[in-house]
Amino acid sequence: AVVSTQSTGGMKNRFSALSLGQGQAPLATKLIKEGVKEGNWVYLANCHLSLSWMPHLDKLVEQLQSEEPHPDFRLWLSSNPTKGFPISILQAGLKMTTEPPKGLKANMKRLYGLVSEKTFSRCKKPEKYKKLLFTLCFFHSVLIERRKFLQLGWNIPYDFNDSDFEVSENLLNMYLDEYEETPWDALKYLIAGVNYGGHVTDDLDRRLLHTYINDYFNEEVLNTPFYKLSSLNDVYYVPKDGPYQHYKDYISLLPNVDHPAAFGQHSNADITSQIKETHLLFETLLSLQPQVSNKEGESTESKVMGLAQDVREHLPELIDYENTLSILAEERHSPMGVVLLQEILRYNNLINQISGSLTDLEKGIKGLVVMSEDLEEIFRCINEARVPPMWSKTYPSLKPLGSWTRDLVQRVDQFFKWAHTGTMPLLFYLSYFTFPTGFLTAVLQTSARSNNISVDSLSWEFIVQILDDVNITGQPKDGVYIKGMFLEGAGWDKKNCCLVEANAMQLVCEMPTIHFKPAEIKKKAGRGIYSCPCYYYPNRAGTAERASYVVSVDVKCGSATADHWIKRGTALLLSLDS
Repeated sequence: AVVSTQSTGGMKNRFSALSLGQGQAPLATKLIKEGVKEGNWVYLANCHLSLSWMPHLDKLVEQLQSEEPHPDFRLWLSSNPTKGFPISILQAGLKMTTEPPKGLKANMKRLYGLVSEKTFSRCKKPEKYKKLLFTLCFFHSVLIERRKFLQLGWNIPYDFNDSDFEVSENLLNMYLDEYEETPWDALKYLIAGVNYGGHVTDDLDRRLLHTYINDYFNEEVLNTPFYKLSSLNDVYYVPKDGPYQHYKDYISLLPNVDHPAAFGQHSNADITSQIKETHLLFETLLSLQPQVSNKEGESTESKVMGLAQDVREHLPELIDYENTLSILAEERHSPMGVVLLQEILRYNNLINQISGSLTDLEKGIKGLVVMSEDLEEIFRCINEARVPPMWSKTYPSLKPLGSWTRDLVQRVDQFFKWAHTGTMPLLFYLSYFTFPTGFLTAVLQTSARSNNISVDSLSWEFIVQILDDVNITGQPKDGVYIKGMFLEGAGWDKKNCCLVEANAMQLVCEMPTIHFKPAEIKKKAGRGIYSCPCYYYPNRAGTAERASYVVSVDVKCGSATADHWIKRGTALLLSLDS
C-alpha cells in the first residue's frame, strides 16, 4: 500500500524502504535524517525485529516534533503487535491496522489469489491437481480458523502461514507429475508431518493434524463426485472439475459465517470460546478500574482486609507430619506412603505461605511494614478475587479466589483423613494431588511389587463404573478408583458406557468413577476406542514450568469414530475454572 501510494504521489524517486533487523539501525538513522532534509519518504518495516533500537527511534520522532522538517517528508513504520514499541510514537502518528481475513471463505479466497492461472494449469495431471489443490486450501483454512475455538481448537495456537501453503502446493504439483500413482503416504508425511507439522509441538495437536490430512488427502477425494469435506450436507465439498475461475466462483458461494461442524466441532464449541473471550474482556476491564472508594464509603483497603480475613478463617489446619510418620510405620517407605508424605509437605508449605503473606498484607495495609511488590500483587489479586501467583505455584488452577479456597479445604481434607487413619481412601480425587502423575506411578509400582513383575511392563486398563459410588464398598484388588473427572467436548452414556454427543449448552459433564487398573502393556487401542487425553485444568497447554497433560484414558467411542472425537477436542479435565 505504501509503495503504491508513493508511486501515485510522485515520490517514486524519493522513496527509501528498509527492513529492520540486526545491524540495520545506523542505516535507518541515516535515511531518516536525509529524509528530514531532502523531503524523502522513509519506510521502516518490521520494527518488532529491532526493539533495542526503538528508544533511539523514539528520540528521533520526538526531535521531529520540535524541528521543522521538509514539508514533503513522511516516515512510515510497520510492526507486529509488541509491548516494546514506543507508546509515544503511536500517540504522535496516524495508525492503521491490518487483520488477516476471518472465516473459511475469506481464507480460501485469499489462497486461490496466491495461485496464478499459469500455476493452476502447469500440472501434467490436472484432474488430480485441481481437486487436491482445493482440499489443500480447505485444509490450510481449517487449521488457521480452528484457533477461534481456543482450547477446544488447539492446545497451543500455531502461526501457520502462506509459506506453508506455497511449499505444500509445490510438493503437490511435483509429486503428481513424477509418479503415475498418487503417493498418498509421501504427500501426507511431507505436508502434515514436515511442513505444517514443523510448527506443531504438542503430540495431541499432531494427532489432530494427521486426522485432518487423512480426511482431505485420500483416494475417495479423486473418485467420489462432490466429495464432502465436512458433515454439513451440500455446503463444503470438492466442486466438479472446471477452469480456475470456476473454483473461485464456488468459493464466493460459501457461507460468510462458519458453522462449527465445518471443523468437526459441536455447536457448543462456539459457546465455550465466546464465554472465555468474555471472561478475558471483563478481566481487562477490571484491571483498568480505578482504585477508589465506593458510594458507601468503604475503601479498597477495608474491602481487601475483609476478604483476607475471610480467607484466613477458611484456611485448613496443618496436617501433623510427624504423627503421620508414626501412623504409617513401615508403610512410610511404600510408594503410596511416599506420595502421601510428599503431598502433606507441599500442602503444609502452601498453608504456611498463605497464612504468612496474609499476616504481612494486613500489617502493610495498617502501615506497620513496607508494602513490597509481592504484597502489592497479593493486594490487587484479592481485590479482584483472583488467586495470587505465588499461591498458585504449588498446583495450577483457573478458579477464582473463593472457589479456590473452598477447593483447597477439600484437597487437604482428603490427605488429612488418609494421614490420621493410615488407610487409603476408597475413592481418590486425582485432582487433589499436586502431582497426579506421581500418584499414578506409585499405583503402578505397588502393583508391580505385589505381582513381582517389572513396572516398565505395566500400563493402564480403564474400567468406567456403571454402579453409583454408594454401591462401591471396598477397594479394588489391583489399582484405584478415581472420581471427580469432567468430560469436555462430549456427553457420556451411562447405560452403554460410551461417548455420545453433548446436549445443547452442556459444556462439560461429570464422568462416573473410573477404575484405574494396572495391566500388561498392550498394543494400540483398537477400533471403537478413543484415547481421551486427561488434563489437570482447562489450560491444556500448561505453562513453561509445568505441563497440564496427565494421562490418556481409553473410552468407548459409541456410534462415532475416534477421529470424530479428536476433531471435537474431547478431553477429560481434573478441575474446572469455576
